[in-house]
Amino acid sequence: MLEMSRVRGGRWEAIWDGANDARIAVLHQGEELTGLSFEATGDGKWRLSLPLPPELLSDGVQTFVIREGSETVGSFAIVTGAPLEDDLRAELDLLRAELDLLKKAFRRHCVETGAA
Repeated sequence: MLEMSRVRGGRWEAIWDGANDARIAVLHQGEELTGLSFEATGDGKWRLSLPLPPELLSDGVQTFVIREGSETVGSFAIVTGAPLEDDLRAELDLLRAELDLLKKAFRRHCVETGAA
């Protein structure tokens, strides 16, 4: 089981509580990343560490999936760049528009049912 996960100093780090022969892999866009290391912590757990290749980091959201064999046991995302700011603003505008529609529909419902 994946207990803790973080990105620090260009490396993904995690604690794995499970067998030392687990087939852990980190994938980005379906491709397995190389360089994953395991270090025993002495309490039946393993410290995992993987350098993140700089060429994978670009504007937008980059999602990494952690798998044990064929089972997904975790994931993490790295968000970078100015285009993301525009994406968030557009998403907020859509949410505001949807909220306005809901408010109008609710008010109409209150008028039609006589609720005050």
